[in-house]
Formats: sequence, structure tokens, C-alpha cells
Amino acid sequence: LLAVAEPADLAVEALRSLRTSLHFAMLEAKNNILTISGSRPGVGKTFVSANLAAVVAQAGQKVLVIDADMRKGSLHKVLGVQAGPGLSDLLGGKADLAAVVKPVGGMQGLSYLPRGDIPPNPSELLMHPRFAQLLKVVADQYDLVIVDTPPILAVTDAALVAAHAGSNLLVTRFGVNQAREIALTVQRFEQNGVPVKGAIFNAVQKRATGYYSYGYYDYRPSDARA
Repeated sequence: LLAVAEPADLAVEALRSLRTSLHFAMLEAKNNILTISGSRPGVGKTFVSANLAAVVAQAGQKVLVIDADMRKGSLHKVLGVQAGPGLSDLLGGKADLAAVVKPVGGMQGLSYLPRGDIPPNPSELLMHPRFAQLLKVVADQYDLVIVDTPPILAVTDAALVAAHAGSNLLVTRFGVNQAREIALTVQRFEQNGVPVKGAIFNAVQKRATGYYSYGYYDYRPSDARA
């Protein structure tokens, strides 16, 4: 958590600015659930999700950050905790809410829900009524719920999650995401009835280091067979 290790870092200051903008943007939202999404792996969704949650908690609010990427989610690595039990276990009926939601040590007001064990059917779990019920319960218990989703161009999970949220932000990465890829990402959300509230331009550098093609990405668990 950069917000804890290096609170004066420029990236953390930028997240504090986002915190302020988000406060006003969410006043008109249907609920206090925010999804952080992206087009492809490696753009920094989990970094943004975890550290935004931290700076909001540092401002005195009660925050829950959820790793809804049950395929390759890495929130537990950022927080230095175990991946399970977590969301997949809860949605699969193998654990209850009290067993999977835990406070972040040394961070008052901040709690987390890791991804859990990698299930064979992540999309189906997110479509189960248990997921909607979970979000309704935690939305009442916390001032802000931040959900880190899988990349939308890789799997449909992000759209399934974002449909429940009052606000959705898109993370793009400097030197990685091309304009047409970002446009396709926004289009994919809108096709599912999910408007994108805004974008976070991550890892900005003074000079671009190159250009990269885009497409559809292999998004199987790292231990899955080819």
C-alpha cells in the first residue's frame, strides 16, 4: 500500500485529488458502490483500488475493497494477506460474510474481501443472487465499497459487477492503452448498460516509450493448463 508506505508520493497525492472529485461525483449515484475496471491486465486496477480505498479510509470513512477478479485477482498480494477464504467461497456457499471480510492491519476504517480460491465458474457466481445480496448488505455497512474487477476485454465479469454499481471508473495506462482500445472498452460497458463515470490515467511519464497493439487477452488462471 503506497498510501501507507509513502504517503507523500505524487501518486498518493493524485489519489487524494481523485477522492475529492469522487465525493461530489457519487452524490448523484444510485449507491455507494464504485467499480474500478480496465481493458487489459497490467494497467494498475488493483493498485488504484487498494490505495484509493486507503486514502478514503484515512479521511475518516469506513471503506471495503473487494477483489472481484476470481480468476487472477492480486489484491491479497498488495495487502500481504491470503487469497482465501474470500469472495468465491462466499458466493459458493462455503463461507459466511464474517469469515471473509477482515480489517486491514494498521488501517482504521479499511476492510478487505479477497478473491478466494479460484473457482471453475466465476461468471456464473457473479450472476448468482448471492452477489447482489452481498453488495446490498455491505453498501449499508460501509461509507464506500470499491470493487476491483477483471479486465472487460478479457472476460464478461466486469460488466456483471459494474451493473450493480452506482459509479464505474476506467483505469488506463500510459504507453500501453491505445485510444481505440479505450474506445472499445467504453463501448463494451455501454453495450451492457453501464456508463463509465470517468477515467484514471495511470503511470504517466514525460515521454512515451512506445506503442502497443491491442486485442483480446488470454485470462486463464496462471496455473491453468494451455
